[in-house]
Amino acid sequence: MRTPLRLAVAQPLCRSHDVAGNAERHAAAVRAAGARMVVFPELSLTGYELDAAPLDPADARLAPLVAACADTGALALAGAPVAGRHIAVLAVDGDGARVAYRKMWLGGAEPRHFRPGPEPAVLDVDGWRLGLAVCKDTGVPAHAAATVARGADAYLAGVLESADDAAVPGERACRIATAHGVWVVMSSFAGATGGGYARAAGGSGIWSPAGVAVARAGTAVGDLVTATLH
Repeated sequence: MRTPLRLAVAQPLCRSHDVAGNAERHAAAVRAAGARMVVFPELSLTGYELDAAPLDPADARLAPLVAACADTGALALAGAPVAGRHIAVLAVDGDGARVAYRKMWLGGAEPRHFRPGPEPAVLDVDGWRLGLAVCKDTGVPAHAAATVARGADAYLAGVLESADDAAVPGERACRIATAHGVWVVMSSFAGATGGGYARAAGGSGIWSPAGVAVARAGTAVGDLVTATLH
């Protein structure tokens, strides 16, 4: 049986290649959120650096984030490159981190550095089925359809868009929500990062199955908003 699920989207300061510092800032966001789940942007642990070294989920630099999840009972979804050269979502809780999903649809220069993931993924959390996505996945209707077909009640994504394309995540979220009748959650990178993103869009948010934005962050680094899925 599903119980109400309090969820946060965070857009912390992410410094390029600074896994230790980024993990500390992720941990602070988890502690501040007071939520069961906290969703972070694409490649949030390394910044959008396509040459960043793969991150082992057992890396000791993630210890502060694991500790924050243990202390709060939270599950964090953070972005990182992983072995096999994938852009991944790490699921982090008080027991450690694991690869929960590998991005299926690569964009821009990504295919020169990474391989597409093999299949959609859905997490079970407190009776909820939570589908996972990363950035370009959200713009491919077949990805949302395949994820929902696995029984997803919500569609959670970490994304990166430039400030010039700030409307894109919201447009995609609304389209997915109304097409499939699911909650949509997008954590959108804020600030500057690699890949030519001198100014990322921010604007992370949570949308109801009716396509209504029930929580939206601003454009600033450090913004964090929460909502309860029911």
